[in-house]
Amino acid sequence: MNKLRRLLPLLSMAAALLLFAPGCMNSGGNDIVSITLLPQGQNAIKVKTIILCTDTADAAVEYWQKGHEQQRTITRLSAHRISHTIILTNLLPEKAYEYRVLTGHGKDLYPSKTYTFNTFGLPAWMKDMFSVVCPDSSVLPAAFKKGYVMLTRRDDPGILFLLNAKGNIVWYHQVSGTGFKVARFTAHNTFLTLLGGPGYETSYGDQILELDLSGDTLANLKKGQQDFKQTIHHEILLNQENQFVTLCVEERICDLSSKGGSKQDTVKGDGILVLDRQGKQVWKWTVFDVLNPLDDKNILKEKQDWMHANCIAFDTDGNYLVSFYNNGQIWKIDAHTGKRLWTFGKNGDFEMPAASLFDQAHALHINEHGELMFFDNGVSKKTSRTLSFKLDENKKQATLRINTILPPENYNERMGSSYLVSDTTLLQCATKRNTVILTNFGGRFLWLLRTGMSSYRASFIPAEKLAPYIIQPGYEQ
Repeated sequence: MNKLRRLLPLLSMAAALLLFAPGCMNSGGNDIVSITLLPQGQNAIKVKTIILCTDTADAAVEYWQKGHEQQRTITRLSAHRISHTIILTNLLPEKAYEYRVLTGHGKDLYPSKTYTFNTFGLPAWMKDMFSVVCPDSSVLPAAFKKGYVMLTRRDDPGILFLLNAKGNIVWYHQVSGTGFKVARFTAHNTFLTLLGGPGYETSYGDQILELDLSGDTLANLKKGQQDFKQTIHHEILLNQENQFVTLCVEERICDLSSKGGSKQDTVKGDGILVLDRQGKQVWKWTVFDVLNPLDDKNILKEKQDWMHANCIAFDTDGNYLVSFYNNGQIWKIDAHTGKRLWTFGKNGDFEMPAASLFDQAHALHINEHGELMFFDNGVSKKTSRTLSFKLDENKKQATLRINTILPPENYNERMGSSYLVSDTTLLQCATKRNTVILTNFGGRFLWLLRTGMSSYRASFIPAEKLAPYIIQPGYEQ
């Protein structure tokens, strides 16, 4: 019965869309046999068009909100096919649209007649999930006004959201039976995600899913395929070879009897696992390659989650940077030999000003200015903030560049992120507070998003990265 309830809205949507879909025609020089419109998955603001031609041809769809033909969207060309499947994005819920199909060869495309369809409303539970507080939109950076914020719902159903600056949902992708634990927008303009069902806590998962901006699947690896044997957690990246770089759970049987444990104790640590796109292991490293659990005086207490790596990133030289929550450190790992090159943070190799000492780091990365940047949970001081450093690796000196403190009510003891938006503002995610905040470097609040979920991170995506799939600015400049 529950399954039927979920299917009924989709069946109704399909029926309503088909009412507006033409059957057969051959007009304006086109060689179109039929056009069928269907809902794209469980999504109210994407429409799938299936175009059947009499012969091999190229095709695209041109569409616009009714009454706004000057704001037309044209899809990318689907080349050299008899049957074309094209996804329409950049749609608003509960709106009337007009469209025509362009077919032909290369630049010699001919338009069909103009037809119509209506989009459906967002699910009731989704409509009020986001709200924005912005006292003065004139102080927002121009890039932020035009750009988008990416968030993820980690529970079932998992949803990857893109919001404009007004907090409106402009794109989303939904999966059932699992949640989006982590998501990253790649240099290829794709969404690389880690999925995990109810049996996986916080940011742990068993599936790698890569999507394009139409929502089509580019890669889908599940635990158990090829060399993908371990649970992965907290991070998923693409390297220059278009391979998957992940953090994984590593277990070792250790004799902890000298520490008061047993001779066959299990210690759970972390590793780096690099997989090709078929799931074959390319490279692997583990924390056990560098440290001996017996050297940790607290190993009995921490053996179930020793170190707790929570982020991996690329340094400017291609080597890995890994942050660890439990010991307040960041390591640099040689991407070829696995050697630990240096340690940054508590008991580390770098001289650091007292004001820059941090407890835990999340969302570690090298920012646009070549600085080491991360979100500091600040558990010992009950104060969360964004930090960035210019590192001199030869002299082992760290110069503090950004030290932006969140207001006390937004203290965030676990998870979270911070990224630059323009050269003067930061987008900070307080995951445990269900809040995303845009501030200047002094911490002045400019924009705030309240969410009905706890997204592991909040990332900013410039508008030009998403065009023409999404062209919906939040605020007029």
